[in-house]
Amino acid sequence: MPQAPHDSKAAANSQLIEDFGLRIGRAMGWPPMAGRLVGILMLSPDPMTLSELQQALGASKGSASEMTRLLMTNGTVDRVKLPGVRQAVYEWRADAWVGCLQHQLDQTKQLLELAEAAQERGRYLPPAQQTRLLDMRTYYAFMVEQLQRLLEDYRSQLRHDG
Repeated sequence: MPQAPHDSKAAANSQLIEDFGLRIGRAMGWPPMAGRLVGILMLSPDPMTLSELQQALGASKGSASEMTRLLMTNGTVDRVKLPGVRQAVYEWRADAWVGCLQHQLDQTKQLLELAEAAQERGRYLPPAQQTRLLDMRTYYAFMVEQLQRLLEDYRSQLRHDG
């Protein structure tokens, strides 16, 4: 028996959310639940409370909370307080991809700082280890420069497209 149009939409949404769980989760090194949360919030027309997210994920409150923190840290989700609503809600950021790229840049800057400090502290190491530390610093300096350029280019593209 064919599904009603509403049922087929729900099934398609469910499959899309599962795809997010598998693919984004795997690509980002996140648990599949974080990827599913991406799909839920990205597709949701409205912000959602933690209880609503917990129910949508079929997860414990602690797991849902942990996954929202992960996505907030990665720059794609915001926790906001709506007027007249007791609970905070979570929403997909309008500039989520800018936030994601900014997070990658921030992480890479931290690794560049580590590489610079390691190179300084390792100046008395044998040449092979010094070369490895130099390679690390060179790599992260290159990546910071490229990510900064990508972020600027992406922001510029958004201004021109919008």
